[in-house]
Amino acid sequence: MLMVLLQLGILAGGFVLLIKGADIFVKGASTIAHKFGVPQIIIGLTIVAMGTSAPEAAVSISAALSGNADITIGNVVGSNIMNILIILGITALVAPLIVERSAVKVDMPVMLGATLLLLPFGMVGSNVDRIEGLTLLAVFAGYMIYLFRQAMRSRDEEAENRPTYGQGNVWTMVFLTALGLALIVFGSKLTVSAATEIAEFLGVSQRMIGLTVVAFGTSLPELVTSVTAARRGNTGIAIGNIVGSNIFNILFVTGLTAAITPIAFLSTFTFDLLVAAFAALILWLFSWKFNSLSRICGLIFVLLYAAYFVVVVLDLV
Repeated sequence: MLMVLLQLGILAGGFVLLIKGADIFVKGASTIAHKFGVPQIIIGLTIVAMGTSAPEAAVSISAALSGNADITIGNVVGSNIMNILIILGITALVAPLIVERSAVKVDMPVMLGATLLLLPFGMVGSNVDRIEGLTLLAVFAGYMIYLFRQAMRSRDEEAENRPTYGQGNVWTMVFLTALGLALIVFGSKLTVSAATEIAEFLGVSQRMIGLTVVAFGTSLPELVTSVTAARRGNTGIAIGNIVGSNIFNILFVTGLTAAITPIAFLSTFTFDLLVAAFAALILWLFSWKFNSLSRICGLIFVLLYAAYFVVVVLDLV
C-alpha cells in the first residue's frame, strides 16, 4: 500500500509538471510566432509538433540503433491514430477549434498522403527498406522547405505592423519554450512510469497496460499542449501540433529509422494504417466542410477511437 501511495504521489507530480510545462511551452511558442510574424499554424507544425513528438522519435530511433526497429511502425501509426481521434477529439470537446485554410489546403492532404504512401512501401516486400526510408525523408525535406517559405512570406507581409521587441525578450521566450518542453517530456515519463506501476499492482495485464497507459502516456505531450493552446485561444498551435506531429512521425521518424535499418511490416499494420488514413481523411473533410472542429466532431472522434480500441482488444482483425 505504501508503494501505491508513493506512485500516486509521483503520478500527481507528473501531471503538475505536464500542465505547468504545457502552459510555459505554449506561451513561449506563441510569443515567438508573434515576434517574428509567423502564423501560429506554422509554429504548431514545426517547433511544437517536433517537440511533442520527441518521445516517439527517441523510442523509434533508439530501437533501430539497438536492432529492434520492428516497433517503429506500430509506435508511429498507433500514435497518429491517437493524436487525431483522442487528442484532437478531447481538445475539441474542451474548446471548439478554428481551422486555418492553409491547413485544409496543404497540411492535412500532406498528412493523408504520407499515411497512404507508407502503405505500399510496407506491403511490397513486407518491410520498409532504406530506399523507401530515404524517399520519406526527401518528402519531409520538401515539406519543410515549403513551410520555411510560407514563414518567410508571412514575416515579410507583417513586418511593418509588427511591434518591436528587444533581443532579451526573444531569447527569454526561446528559453521558456525549451524549459516548457523539458517539463512536458519529464512529466510524461513520470506519469507513465507511475501509472504502469499502479496498474501492475492492481493486476492489469501487460497488453492492456500497453494499449492504455503506455499508448496514452506517450501522447500526453500532444494532449496537454493542444488542450492548453486551445484554452489560451491559440487554436492554430493546437491543430498544427497534431497535424505536424503525424507528418513528422511518418516522414521523419519512420524515414530515418528505415534509412538506418529496414523495418519489418507486420500484417496487422495494414489495418492500423487504414484506420490512420481514415482518421486523417475525416479530419480533413470535417475541416473542409465546417472550417472548424466543434464539440460534436470531438465526440465523434472519441467514439471512433473507442470502436478501434474494442476491435484491437478483442483481436477482431
